[in-house]
Amino acid sequence: MEPESRVDIQQHLERDGAVRCPAVLGASELDALIATLSTVPAEQAGVRLTGLPGLASFLVASGPIGSIVAGVLGIDARPVRAVLFDKTPQMNWKLGWHQDRTIVVSERIEVEGFGPWSRKAGLQHVAPPLGLLERMLTVRVHLDPVGLDNSPLLIALGSHRLGRISVGEIDEVVSRRETSACLAEPGDVWLYSTPIVHASEAAVTPSRRRVLQVDYAVDCLPGGLEWLGL
Repeated sequence: MEPESRVDIQQHLERDGAVRCPAVLGASELDALIATLSTVPAEQAGVRLTGLPGLASFLVASGPIGSIVAGVLGIDARPVRAVLFDKTPQMNWKLGWHQDRTIVVSERIEVEGFGPWSRKAGLQHVAPPLGLLERMLTVRVHLDPVGLDNSPLLIALGSHRLGRISVGEIDEVVSRRETSACLAEPGDVWLYSTPIVHASEAAVTPSRRRVLQVDYAVDCLPGGLEWLGL
């Protein structure tokens, strides 16, 4: 699932729902990103990033990460959510098979097709129409090596084409599809279609595994809803 060109990236995403882009960040860029993220509290399962100085330069369309996304979604793509996952021997969690179903908005406004609503970590989440999620792209930027024993993201290939899957049907869907582990080296970037079914096991031999995960969208939200953004 490693591409040779932007056409390959699009083809992999359409067929599998995910693609690995190796060595997107060189050593100096990786060091700069790690320094940018160094103020984020450590040893938490996931920290939502807002107002972090310097982060936007990596994510905008002219940046090393944003330029890949722009090649897929177009130049109007913008980052709407960023989370730093910092898995360590002391914080070694697992996550069952699931689809990402919600977005984060600035305030609750009742709009047809958006719901149910929930609050997580004090932020307003809502499930949007599936079509909006299908037009989004999720990016995982790897700061540390990820091998088979260090909790790689697991994906069910092609599951992004199955629509919204009920929670009770997820395991059956996974059992009928080929699954793949998203292995990575520092500086690698994985792209995946936001609705893809995915999971993560606890690390067998845990070492630090930091991943910057960013959701990109091209849609403006209707009815006065606004992305919370970065």
